Amino acid sequence: MKKNYYAVLMAGGVGSRFWPISTSSYPKQFHDMLGTGDTLIQKTFKRLSKFVPEENILILTNERYNDLVLEQLPGIDQDQVVLEPAMRNTAPCILYAALKIQKKDPNAVMIVAPSDHWIEDEEAFTKDVTSCFDKCEKESVICTLGIKPTFPNTGFGYIEYEKENEAPLKNVRQFREKPDYKTAKDFIAKGNFLWNAGIFMWSVETIVNAFKTFQPEQYALFQEGEEFYNTAQERAFINENYAKAENISIDYAILEPSNNIFVLPATFDWNDLGTWGSLYDKLDKDESNNALVNCQVLAQDASGNMIRSPKGKVVVIDGLKDYIVVDKEEVLLIYPKSKEQDIKKVLTKVKDQFGDQLA
Repeated sequence: MKKNYYAVLMAGGVGSRFWPISTSSYPKQFHDMLGTGDTLIQKTFKRLSKFVPEENILILTNERYNDLVLEQLPGIDQDQVVLEPAMRNTAPCILYAALKIQKKDPNAVMIVAPSDHWIEDEEAFTKDVTSCFDKCEKESVICTLGIKPTFPNTGFGYIEYEKENEAPLKNVRQFREKPDYKTAKDFIAKGNFLWNAGIFMWSVETIVNAFKTFQPEQYALFQEGEEFYNTAQERAFINENYAKAENISIDYAILEPSNNIFVLPATFDWNDLGTWGSLYDKLDKDESNNALVNCQVLAQDASGNMIRSPKGKVVVIDGLKDYIVVDKEEVLLIYPKSKEQDIKKVLTKVKDQFGDQLA
């Protein structure tokens, strides 16, 4: 385990497609979605700590989740929790974290990883990331992990790479937006497209220079606080200046204009756990193909359902196929799996009719 290895764990999202379990006050990364005994953020932290010293893992999250982070990761210090006082997408918070790390260790290499992914083969994950780290230490490059597509998914962005390259790390030709179904099928047929998992690696020097080049205003704004980072004055500077940052993703800000990007096709199984359906895919099923979390189920003529309830609750279901059934104290959701992408819209209607406290 190398001292100059750092990780930034992204844990600020709300995960509204996992409503009613995931809410703005208690989002999915702080829940044990898989029923394993660990929340998603705890699983991700453990995975990263296999090759990154624990004290070098920063948690990037919204101010309102500070207490949840410290409660679920009791081994970390407050100064490892990087708090966003305003929602400004991924570019500003990544730059802020990179500048903090650079001040501490100018030779650092770092991974930026979401806190809510499912990765079973953690050894393969470690091997893939550290081989990217090796390249980032030697060259001024940006590396990312791409997932081999298993079907024409329209919910992910794609990475197109140059076929000619025989090396394990491929030159990225371009990042592609989420496609329609026909375009996704074309991508897969071409054979040189991977799903974009949103996992990035670079040296702090490379990423800071990329902001200098492609986002000079953003860089200037955050660089002004350099003397305050990792000190007692940091919070005041960030509270005053963070909201002035442009609301822009790392993809648009840095990845699209950069030409020194490499992708490693991942050697591990991956799931972004973005919806109830994706969670269903990863859970063990009963003899009727129902996926169960926490509950005991008596099922009659019921199959293909995703069922979650408070721990130990008995759920009786008859005649229901391919539904999401989620029972929570104040909300019961019974919804077709085929319409899971509409849960965000349903949540808006629930807020309008019954109030924000349920969201």
